[in-house]
Amino acid sequence: MGSIKNLIIELGRNAKIAAKLLRCATSSEKNNALLNIASQIDNNRSTILTANKKDLENGKTKGLDSALIDRLMLDDQRLDGIIESLHQISVLPDPVGEITDLKYRPSGIQIGKMRVPLGVMGIIYESRPNVTIDAAALCLKSGNGTILRGGSEAIYSNRALYNCVKQGLIEAKLNEHSVQLIDTTDRKAVTELAQASDYVDAIIPRGGKGLVEAISASAKMPVIKHLNGICHTYIDKDADTEKAIKIAFNAKTRRYGVCNAMETLLVHASAAGRILPELIAEYTLKGVELRGCEQTRQFSKQIIAATEEDWDTEYLDAILSIRIVNSMSDAIDHIEQHSSGHTESIVTENYTSGRRFITEVDSSSVMINASTAFADGSEYGLGAEIGISTDKFHVRGPVGLEGLTSQKYIVLGDGHIRQ
Repeated sequence: MGSIKNLIIELGRNAKIAAKLLRCATSSEKNNALLNIASQIDNNRSTILTANKKDLENGKTKGLDSALIDRLMLDDQRLDGIIESLHQISVLPDPVGEITDLKYRPSGIQIGKMRVPLGVMGIIYESRPNVTIDAAALCLKSGNGTILRGGSEAIYSNRALYNCVKQGLIEAKLNEHSVQLIDTTDRKAVTELAQASDYVDAIIPRGGKGLVEAISASAKMPVIKHLNGICHTYIDKDADTEKAIKIAFNAKTRRYGVCNAMETLLVHASAAGRILPELIAEYTLKGVELRGCEQTRQFSKQIIAATEEDWDTEYLDAILSIRIVNSMSDAIDHIEQHSSGHTESIVTENYTSGRRFITEVDSSSVMINASTAFADGSEYGLGAEIGISTDKFHVRGPVGLEGLTSQKYIVLGDGHIRQ
């Protein structure tokens, strides 16, 4: 334990020094580092993909399920996406130093707010090696020092990507400890990082529900939680048939192993007859296993009876639960009871119903006539995201640059004294 503890202390000290320097770094310097990292990834594709292949082989040997293998996998297309996200973040406005709400007080002083980095961020994540770059890039641009701890199943991929980050920082003449990777698979490192409140200002766990709950229970610093994604689509009685089928199909089948994938479909009883037969046929053709309530099962003998546990399950797989409801109130009550607070969508042509849905449903993203697949930092114009926060304080929804900053009050005077 001593050696792991000492490792975290060393990383923490380095990160504190780097974070202090990053607060003063110019936007140009930070953007230059991001573009350097992008070039490093592009130039080292073969090395990265070879490392990823090793992780994939180890994962299959260990029996990782298909959803985790999908999250773990890198190819040229996904590397292109990572490179593109770095370019997108480089052209986003730098939030650090932004001054807002300036106003004069009767005393003559000016009061305002300045946006500042949070400090040192600890990022704990599973499976997805792209998070290594997303987290590094967003924390760097927002002026935060970063300590990354990826899952053991992606250790070789994370090392290869981190080498690109480190070289990009050095080429930009920024402190190479601005981003650091915990280069051990020992789980004690996670516990020690969560306890290192002398060095880490906030921590973001991105992974399964068990990981998030464990970090939330043990952390000695604020936790920005990324909980599981039990996302719902509700097809209203006034839904357009073509839109409903297209949206519900995309929300489930675009990618199964992602947190914004729909896991439960709710359909108004009066719309079920004109929508479900074709939608069930499309899901079946795609190979999606369907589980439904008693009413839903009347549409197809292939639909398995849904249990109470199904309504609370994030499948991350080609499985979907379907429930027919008698009213929008029933749909909203179901979401209130079973949602993880991630993303919900309504399909309707009724303006009043749409407004009611986005007002009453209390999730981090609520949509009208759009697939839940859009709940993503890149789609929201954030360049990328560290995670989808289901918290209600500080930041909610996709966590981008602004979500990694805070504000401090500034006071401007000219010899003013208080009487």
